[in-house]
Amino acid sequence: MAETSKYSVLLPTYNERQNLPIIIWLLVKAFTEANLDYEIIVIDDASPDGTLEIAKQLQGVYGENRILLRPRAGKLGLGTAYVHGIQHSTGDYVFIMDADMSHHPQFIQDFVRLQQKHDYDVVTGTRYSQGGGVYGWDLRRKLTSRVANYLADVLLNPGITDLTGSFRLYKKPVLAKLIGATKSKGYVFQMEMMVRARQFGFKVGEVPITFVDRVFGESKLGADEIVGYLKGLWMLFTDI
Repeated sequence: MAETSKYSVLLPTYNERQNLPIIIWLLVKAFTEANLDYEIIVIDDASPDGTLEIAKQLQGVYGENRILLRPRAGKLGLGTAYVHGIQHSTGDYVFIMDADMSHHPQFIQDFVRLQQKHDYDVVTGTRYSQGGGVYGWDLRRKLTSRVANYLADVLLNPGITDLTGSFRLYKKPVLAKLIGATKSKGYVFQMEMMVRARQFGFKVGEVPITFVDRVFGESKLGADEIVGYLKGLWMLFTDI
């Protein structure tokens, strides 16, 4: 799959010291096997568990040209983490994904192939089309995700099957424009990005992925995030 484009991976982290070595090894393996040029930008928000120290060790293993460390002073939010990462990225395309191994790098070649075939502006991973799936969630979490996507589909008509997913590939200028237009915080941020993409007329494709619940660490989804999601959904419905 050799080609001349470069791919940047934005990897926001907070307390991911156990997951980071594994996800970076998998990313390096995926890009190397596909013969793709890449960089991985670790944006750590002052994790108290020493994630940044682990990232420095990984940079020593893989090289400063492959692992870029762009830490911040505190937990400042996902949207600003992406803005921070884009400012330091040198790729033509940008992957965003979670660092907790719920998004497996084995799907990266699928994203790239689909984007190249149709010249999509955005390719987003979906758990809810044929070939996709979710593993490791209990019934409550599965129902929460399904209901969240159903409500979003009814109210916003986004044109994709998995609006709350966060494993995506963007053309760099497209990601910059979407972030600049997005107002939401937290989990609603990813959802609004797709709604804005439709609003701007960007071409969006979907790749089936399997989502696996985190092995190490604790989920950051709680009651406050669910309430925030519902408020954000209503804001988008009234705004767009």
